[in-house]
Amino acid sequence: MGDLKQYGLVRAQERLRDQVGHALRAALIAGELRPGQVYSAPGLASDLGVSATPVREAMLDLAREGLVEPVRNKGFRITEVSERDLDQFTELRTLIEVPTIGLVTRQADRERLEALRPVADEIVTCAREHDLIGYLEADRRFHLALLALSGNDRLVETVGELRKRSRLYGLTGLDEAGKLVSSAEEHLELLDLMIAGDDRGAEDCMRRHLGHVRSLWADARDEPVGRG
Repeated sequence: MGDLKQYGLVRAQERLRDQVGHALRAALIAGELRPGQVYSAPGLASDLGVSATPVREAMLDLAREGLVEPVRNKGFRITEVSERDLDQFTELRTLIEVPTIGLVTRQADRERLEALRPVADEIVTCAREHDLIGYLEADRRFHLALLALSGNDRLVETVGELRKRSRLYGLTGLDEAGKLVSSAEEHLELLDLMIAGDDRGAEDCMRRHLGHVRSLWADARDEPVGRG
């Protein structure tokens, strides 16, 4: 396992637990922490240069998000997601999100849609600036905010959980190849279609975007991971 200190564990004003969580998420995305592997809190603490307590606390937070699972007397295993799981998650998201995007396009106030443009711009900016944590966070906020305009809180919760369980690993290689930028720009295309009132176009764009996300996931799994 590589040196995890590079993943931003430095801001004194944040709670140490939050700093550790941020660093671990970054390590997951970069592929430093590999699916199926078990990591101990003391071992991760040593890599991060902190005590074991905030690492355990942060890993429990990640466990609640479905990113890791506790292993008794050993530590935490990075959750594995199979290709079948990913196909099923994508199918569920498509069944839920595509028609909901059409509904929101037909019913939502255009000003409320336009208010999401800064978030769509942020996604593109993060992709161009290689800020993977920022990219995924802005992407999450954008999609869930769009779905929230449907007024269905349970639908938003469900998609939020699906997103957590189909998160991306090993994005560093894809980022370096510039493959994330085109996916990021699809958010602006989607928003423009929705503001224009083109419900069918927006549905098609959302369906295509989810297909691209699934392809990115597959590419990310094929990329060499971390530095071991």
